[in-house]
Amino acid sequence: MTTPESILAVRRRGARPVRVATYVVAAAVLLPFAAQSLGAQQTLTLKQAIEMAQRQGALGRVAERTRESARDRDHAFSAGYLPSLSISGQTPNYTRSIVSVIQPDGTTQYIPLQETDALLSATVSQKIPWTNTTLSFNSMLNQTQVTGANAYQSWSSTPFSVGISQPILHSNSQRWDIKQQELSIESSERKYLEAREDAAIAATNAFFDLYTFGANMKNAQANVLVNDTLYTLNKGRLEIGKIGENDLLQSELALLRARGSLSDAKLAYERALSQFRITINVGPDTPIELDVTAAVPQFDADTVAAVKWARANSSTINDVVASEVAADRSVSEARWNGGAGGTLNASYGFNGTSSGPSASNAYKNLLNAQRLSLSVSLPVWQWGAHSDAVDAAKAGRDATRANSELSRANVDLNARFAALALTQARTGLEIAAKADTVAAKRFDVAYSRYGIGKITVDNLILAQIDKDQAVVAYAQALRAYWTAYYQLRKLTLYDFETGRPIRE
Repeated sequence: MTTPESILAVRRRGARPVRVATYVVAAAVLLPFAAQSLGAQQTLTLKQAIEMAQRQGALGRVAERTRESARDRDHAFSAGYLPSLSISGQTPNYTRSIVSVIQPDGTTQYIPLQETDALLSATVSQKIPWTNTTLSFNSMLNQTQVTGANAYQSWSSTPFSVGISQPILHSNSQRWDIKQQELSIESSERKYLEAREDAAIAATNAFFDLYTFGANMKNAQANVLVNDTLYTLNKGRLEIGKIGENDLLQSELALLRARGSLSDAKLAYERALSQFRITINVGPDTPIELDVTAAVPQFDADTVAAVKWARANSSTINDVVASEVAADRSVSEARWNGGAGGTLNASYGFNGTSSGPSASNAYKNLLNAQRLSLSVSLPVWQWGAHSDAVDAAKAGRDATRANSELSRANVDLNARFAALALTQARTGLEIAAKADTVAAKRFDVAYSRYGIGKITVDNLILAQIDKDQAVVAYAQALRAYWTAYYQLRKLTLYDFETGRPIRE
């Protein structure tokens, strides 16, 4: 039967020596790499755990799919500015009715009519970026057939026609659309990188939760062994009169508490183990063993550089610019679309017509075909609605700019203190490592002195408590450092360790 003890391994690399009674680690994973057999067990470092979380964990997969969706929308938007071909037709359009026909003498005669119309057209349209202009190229063939006493068949063709549609005195929607789409796709790329750092933070928390609870369990096991040994020793001492019954009872109480702590530690460890497996997306029966090192990157997280890179790379800044562009667009549309304006439509081409069963004659003896129209809208009296709409849009723009200033200030603040937090975390880690070593040494000395009767059991228990707390404090300090490390990466999208912006 596999027990938590059988899958725990003490693997501590770095500047600090391994102390079996004090330090622990649990965890790593059966890495399901394609190039390796599924049954090959490997230890798992923090970096490997993060890579797995980003590649196959839930947060990593969500980030990947979200970016793919944004890219597909961008491709669809770009395709809207490429030439598009559409073919439409109408056949048949049959009419049977009695219609009125004015005669040459001015009278009206009602005659039956049976008519069939058919239409086939092809259109190529092209938006002209930044100009708000649409070009179209058209070709059309129309047939009309009348049956009955006055039967005839005619054809009408437009082999080629080019047209243009240009709004006048209107907000340039194409220019705004392009600008907003550029900001949108850039924001999605930055959010993808930030989401990967979120996955790294989640993996770091799960990794060190498992490390901490594994350390607690291993420490609790050591405490049970130590207190059991002391209790056995004290029973012998009581028999020969070297200690009182109160000391024995206190030793027994310490053993019972150690056993209770071990039971709690095992449960907490199993929960952390399950959560870690979920985070990196491995099976529930996958053996876990962590490889934890005391070494951390040695670099200075400069606050000025952190603010600089946060301003350059943060998706929040990109979203702030996007909101300002949207506010400027609202003002432009309120000013131009609510006032005087119009649309110019023009086309030039060739057309022809013929009678008879063949359509080929409709493409002979072509004539020029031109069309020009200008529709104009001139509001005369709106009870101030236009100016009020412009004022409302301007007020909204002012509010957006005020929020933008606050957002930019918060980005600067968060980046600056993320750099400071990383520096503080490294200092705290150095202190915790030293305290862990001192507490372990103190407990060893206290244990030896108690064995020869130089100190009381109270002093030994205090040394044991300090040792236990130091173990947890060191694990938490490691976690605090790596969490701060990846938080700084997320806020700046900059790798201070390599001196390069973070890219995929």
